Amino acid sequence: MTPYGLPQLLWVGLGGFLGSIGRFVMTGMFNRFSPVLGFPIGTLTVNVIGCLLIGLLHGLSETRHLLGPDIRIFLFIGVLGGFTTYSTFGFESFALLKDGEFLKTSANILLHVVLGLSAVWIGNILGRL
Repeated sequence: MTPYGLPQLLWVGLGGFLGSIGRFVMTGMFNRFSPVLGFPIGTLTVNVIGCLLIGLLHGLSETRHLLGPDIRIFLFIGVLGGFTTYSTFGFESFALLKDGEFLKTSANILLHVVLGLSAVWIGNILGRL
């Protein structure tokens, strides 16, 4: 038996549906630049924006108590869980490594980690203003 009730599972599912559509659209927009750069810019962009949003929403919810438990589940687990693409990041890093693109692999990993953590930090600060 799951500790979550059906309404919470529906909120997560609906949020995941919306987040996945947002990821598909935004990644497609930014991947138009990937052939020129030879770099998976769409995934990086989505992950950094997702990190910024989760930091911002967390800061807002902690300082202003704007988000109730169901809305947090919908946004944090559902929408942002569907929106960010960490498994795609892993696959694209592996593909770059397999192709012998050591510099691009390192840049991809470093940029995702540094920009992602920075975006969470900045978003959290902005949410607390």
